[in-house]
Amino acid sequence: MTFADYDGAEDIRRAWLDGLAPDPSQTVSQWSDRHRILSSRAASEAGPYRTDRTPYMRGIMDALSPANPAQRVIFMKAAQVGATEAGNNWIGFCIHRAPGPFLAVQPTVDLAKRLSQQRIDPLIEESPDLRTLVMPSRSKDSGNTILGKRFPGGQLILTGANSAVGLRSMPARWVFLDEVDAYPGDIDGEGDPIALAEARTISFGHRSKAFLASTPTVKGLSRIEREYELSDQQRYHLPCPHCGALQWLKFDRLRWQPGQPETAAYHCEHCDEPIAERHKTEMMDEANGARWLPTADAETRRRAEAAGITGFHISGLYSPLGWLSWAEIARGWEAAQGNDAALKTLKNTVLGETWQERGEAPDWQRLYERREDFTLGQVPEGALMLTAGADVQRDRIEIDVWGWGRNLESWLVDHLVLEGDTAREEVWVDLTDFLGETWEHAGGARMALARLAIDTGDGATTDAVYGWCRRMGHGQVIAVKGVGGFDRATPVDGPTYVDVTEAGRRIRRGVRLWKVAGAVFKSETYRFLRLAAPTDEERVEGSGHPAGFVHIPRGTTAEWTKQLTAEQLMTVKTRQGFQRLEWQQTRDRNEALDCRVYARAAAWLIGMDRWNEDRWEQLEEQLLPGKTETTLPAGQPQRQNITAPRPRNSGWLGERNRGNWF
Repeated sequence: MTFADYDGAEDIRRAWLDGLAPDPSQTVSQWSDRHRILSSRAASEAGPYRTDRTPYMRGIMDALSPANPAQRVIFMKAAQVGATEAGNNWIGFCIHRAPGPFLAVQPTVDLAKRLSQQRIDPLIEESPDLRTLVMPSRSKDSGNTILGKRFPGGQLILTGANSAVGLRSMPARWVFLDEVDAYPGDIDGEGDPIALAEARTISFGHRSKAFLASTPTVKGLSRIEREYELSDQQRYHLPCPHCGALQWLKFDRLRWQPGQPETAAYHCEHCDEPIAERHKTEMMDEANGARWLPTADAETRRRAEAAGITGFHISGLYSPLGWLSWAEIARGWEAAQGNDAALKTLKNTVLGETWQERGEAPDWQRLYERREDFTLGQVPEGALMLTAGADVQRDRIEIDVWGWGRNLESWLVDHLVLEGDTAREEVWVDLTDFLGETWEHAGGARMALARLAIDTGDGATTDAVYGWCRRMGHGQVIAVKGVGGFDRATPVDGPTYVDVTEAGRRIRRGVRLWKVAGAVFKSETYRFLRLAAPTDEERVEGSGHPAGFVHIPRGTTAEWTKQLTAEQLMTVKTRQGFQRLEWQQTRDRNEALDCRVYARAAAWLIGMDRWNEDRWEQLEEQLLPGKTETTLPAGQPQRQNITAPRPRNSGWLGERNRGNWF
């Protein structure tokens, strides 16, 4: 029997010849215009895909084509400009025209599943050519699952940047890394997720290609900005309809009459003539001269070309008519003034630019002088939930109790120092007693503590903290550990389980430990501390305090205020030569700031950031005048049944000298 007589000979011969065939000369944009159908399940404009709708995407998609020499394509962008659809077009092209192992990475596995169901499945179902290559998932042994699509000559694997297993699952010729600024900094102790994913392409050499796309975040920490700065830094240049000169669109050239964002027009940087938005479609047409041009200096361009890196940047100013208008951008800018959080969102998602964190600490003396007339130990009217942060030192435990209200407004309710050697049991009994404390609300009810977050640290006190947390259970107490960096998918990660050692014995059941991104909450706290209190005139007009305002009572000391502002955000260089932002102490003591971060993390874990008005009203109703019994705020976890501590008199905390804590 010869090879020709074998039943599968023709299939093997065809596969062999397909493997020898060169990559197609067709570009990704050409394939998209011919084969891609947008489903109403996944797109606001269903029907045949038209690159002319977002002409700036043509150059990016063509750079993803196999014939293009670029090996790394970087796209730093505003939100909702078509980047994910371009990546999906690339996936469809590779399945159809350039099959090979393809790895698509989202920030989390859950987002990868959502991408598969909402974007990839419709991509395959709506294209007859792809439908014949990827079997329906309902078919037996189809190779079509939520996170895996098998097709002749290759397979598509979808995973999350939070899964080290998914990132090292297979070799890959093609890698699509979406929203890289939302990736965790280190995954399971194995390193940067981008490096792990790109390591999958090594065996394919110069035939591999990676596409990194993201909305940027914080300057100095943004992955996509760092990658873009290593590229040729291309910008999409448009011709002025008046003078014909080319320019890329800059926000400072968008001008309007104050208070009238509908008058927004773009002013040409060459002739200064106003350009109405109705000209945008004509300006972006490549037939009229619009094109991508590099803006990096000659040396950076030379290095980028040698490394096979090309980069593109687009802002919301280029958004097609019917999507985001210039008037909406102007309106958003006016509304964001005086609100750093809103400005950060606008710069990131609308302008596609990084946000420069204000690294200077607020003036402690200004905060000290603006203290308000409410008493430590009592809960002001607007505070509807209490959380606490505890910082453990060798000779004491410092605790700050914070009250929280709508829009992240907060009040310092109490400060305590439990003196004692934290290696001995007595101070931990005091801390256990503290959990039963209540505070009188301005409405007359007494409030209990919803959660206490205690720092486990890295030193000699860690085992003692673990032991106490284990005895307290998982209700009212949470163990936290601070971690650095802004580039985390969430400000609080966890929980992980930590085995505890007591008297040399290993404990089977570990403590639940939460990792807190202190950099995120410190930046937020300093942003809130810089907010100005409303003037007397504004109070008369009914204006309240701005969202996030921090209220400090008259009884606080200058020392506590200095501790709250004891760190500064500084730019440092890594061993690799990159810059990153890092919080560094400018004073010896920073317990007040740490306790604030832990109390904020406790509030975040309770879910306060996601509460709607109905939830706040429920809490408010429980604290109305006339409530004489102690009321636990809605949503507070019930306390664990713990062994009663040794008897103590009613004055075990002693008289707290609120004017002289230190």
